[in-house]
Amino acid sequence: MGWLAVWQRNFRVWKKLAGPSILGNLADPLLYMLGLGYGLGQFLGEVQGVPYLTFLAAGTLAYSVMNSATFETLYSAFSRMHVQKTWEAILNTPLTLNDVLMGEWLWAASKSLLSGVAILVVIWALGLYEDFALSLLLLPVILLTGLCFSGMGLMVNAKSPNYDFFLYYFTLVITPMILLAGVFYPTNALPAWLAVVADWLPLTHAIQLARPLVLGQLPEAAFWHGSVLLAYGVAGYAIGLRWTRRRLLR
Repeated sequence: MGWLAVWQRNFRVWKKLAGPSILGNLADPLLYMLGLGYGLGQFLGEVQGVPYLTFLAAGTLAYSVMNSATFETLYSAFSRMHVQKTWEAILNTPLTLNDVLMGEWLWAASKSLLSGVAILVVIWALGLYEDFALSLLLLPVILLTGLCFSGMGLMVNAKSPNYDFFLYYFTLVITPMILLAGVFYPTNALPAWLAVVADWLPLTHAIQLARPLVLGQLPEAAFWHGSVLLAYGVAGYAIGLRWTRRRLLR
């Protein structure tokens, strides 16, 4: 349970700036959802039988969680590891690198859970859901999505020489996922070969779980989608731990 001390440390630091942090994580996806939902929605009408804003809500939820987890495990974790030397200080206590990485992984997932809940509250407030009880099942989906992208972020963090390196990850991984995974339009609108690629993207699996729940339906193949998200997260954490150990021992 040594990771809990790391989690608590990050939480106490974040708590001092909780308001601006939540606002920052909420503003970008909320503007996309409302701007595109009401703007393009006037021209698109319905998508897959529902208003475009309702269709967009689930994608925005997953995209918000992905962004929050990614930013925390890249910029914030990199600052603690490389700039502030916080990890180095922690490792001079009885805690191990496993504790540090586990604490960072679970903290980033927890923070992304808050971002997801903020978007979920907006969905409830605007009435963009069909069944309130089913929409509550979005909470474990949010957590799984946070664990997935937090693990992947730690893997990238371990190889990053500086902040500029993160632009490659955002340009080559995050942005293509946003465009291909079904945030703004159904994946079946893609060419067949590109749809196959999209099927393996973790954000696609998050949206495949989230969208039916927003529309008042139980997701098909929910166990498969959840397993893929967890596998990405656990693999990312394990690889990130190994690469971070190599980096700190050089």
